[in-house]
Amino acid sequence: MTNELEPQSNSGDSKPFVKEVTVNASIKKVWAAITDKDEMKNWYFELDEFRPEVGFEFQFEGTGKGGKTYIHLCKITEVIPDKKISYSWRYQEFPGNSLVTFELFPEGEQTKVKLTHEGIENFDANNPDFVKENFVQGWNHIIDISLKEYLEK
Repeated sequence: MTNELEPQSNSGDSKPFVKEVTVNASIKKVWAAITDKDEMKNWYFELDEFRPEVGFEFQFEGTGKGGKTYIHLCKITEVIPDKKISYSWRYQEFPGNSLVTFELFPEGEQTKVKLTHEGIENFDANNPDFVKENFVQGWNHIIDISLKEYLEK
């Protein structure tokens, strides 16, 4: 029996979330879209500062399903220009940490974008905003619609 006061984790499903989409855009264009704050605001989140440098820390606000605002705290952990960028992803005042990775693969005139979000199970599943299904729904929209439409307009 589980104590209702103890945080539940999403540990029942520890597989990372992986999303791939092929876009009609060059690697250079996609890299700029995922690493330039002036482009990121058009499809991702509004960031005060962002530099694709290992150790760079950034934050942004996001709203949960119930309208609660969360401060996302991120730190870049890996950068391979035009190929890969990874950063930690956690929430101010909430336990848990995860890792987001964007990888780019040339496919002729197109680019395959692979998004991996691992460690989602480390967040408190008692908070309905942190259940894996919400991350899946959010990333599907961000990658399939927001990013793809931005790059192909």
